[in-house]
Amino acid sequence: MAKSPKIRTRERDTIVQALAAGVVPRIGLQHIQVGRAAELNALVRDIDRIAEDGSAVRFIIGEYGAGKTFFSNLVRLIALEKKLVTAHADLAPDRRLHATGGQARTLYAEAVKNLSTRTNPDGGALQNILERFVTECVRRGEAQQKPIEKVIDERLAALQDLVGGYDFATVVKAYWRGSETGDDVLKAGSLRWLRGEFSTKTEARQAVGVRTIIDDASIYDGLKLLSEFVRLAGYGGLLIVFDEMVNLYKLQSAQARKQNYEQILRMLNDVLQGNVGGIGFLFGGTPEFLMDPRRGLYSYEALQSRLSENTFAVDGLVDMTGPIVRLQSLTPEELYVLLQNLRHVYSGGNEKAYLVPDEALEAFMEHCSEHVGEAYFRTPRNTIKAFVHMLAVLEQNPQTEWRALLGATDIAPDEEEEGVDDTASDGDDELTSITL
Repeated sequence: MAKSPKIRTRERDTIVQALAAGVVPRIGLQHIQVGRAAELNALVRDIDRIAEDGSAVRFIIGEYGAGKTFFSNLVRLIALEKKLVTAHADLAPDRRLHATGGQARTLYAEAVKNLSTRTNPDGGALQNILERFVTECVRRGEAQQKPIEKVIDERLAALQDLVGGYDFATVVKAYWRGSETGDDVLKAGSLRWLRGEFSTKTEARQAVGVRTIIDDASIYDGLKLLSEFVRLAGYGGLLIVFDEMVNLYKLQSAQARKQNYEQILRMLNDVLQGNVGGIGFLFGGTPEFLMDPRRGLYSYEALQSRLSENTFAVDGLVDMTGPIVRLQSLTPEELYVLLQNLRHVYSGGNEKAYLVPDEALEAFMEHCSEHVGEAYFRTPRNTIKAFVHMLAVLEQNPQTEWRALLGATDIAPDEEEEGVDDTASDGDDELTSITL
């Protein structure tokens, strides 16, 4: 198998450190990606559609440890390469799509904080996007011999038709004025408003002169404005990745779950009906989050009807045109290639520095099969973690024989790390079990 050239030390260390902890590295995913070709091709087509003024929505469904976050991050990196802007955030008890206590605004603020471009893949790209927009307006103004403010007004006119567009445009202009006059306080206030960091309208009025803020009720409108603005700044569109959607399933309040699912329905309808352009959504969740008839998305009839999968796609047949993308288990061949890739990354791309031979990879897979069963294909996170741990011990203890080490390695099946979040209860009438 052809291998990539030598891997930079920083990239190698980041990948190894993340995988050893059981989390997804932020860089270098191309060095370890295997399988899932059909799913990836479907998402690449979505990215192309977004860049052509279309829209897309996908639900990435898989068990804990099946690779949802890895897959979503890989798609996000592909979107960056295709000149899209991406925003991503994990849902949590204090971050939801709908709320009345600031949890939705917190989710929006986290997503915008992680706003990324190809030149800023690690987040924090909002200011660079604003600077790019302003610079282009200045260039056009000089070329057309127009006042820069008039050029900005003309370009931002497209936002006026969207909910909240007037104030959004006003804040962008405030940022430009701050740049022109050297008013760093005004620039900082504009950035805070665009990031959804103001909690009161009074603060916003004092900082940037607008009487509204991006609050719990307007985060979706804020995301649509952001997608329109990044296109005005010269990018292809906006891809938004929301992971850990199972936190909505864990909400104790039936009313809170319903309101969050209604927000998902609103997004889904807009995309499926073609009401929005240049924007895409990627939701990562477990099968329970999708299919549980009492607490999952299927508990909301309108969502169930829209998310029902193709009944003809049975007996190995697949349909990648629907919004649901189920991450299939890795085949033994794909897992073997994955272990090869991990060994290659661990050696920094130097084949002469491999810590174990091919024979060890086969023995490791057999060991996993005996101790974990088929789950090590379905949820490979703990398998990867154990393999990296084994390589770490071999690297630091050169006298150790891999055969002896492998016999002492215990690999547990991957399971959900958190239970249902009782702290998220909103005083609902549903019962919860109590163990004394």
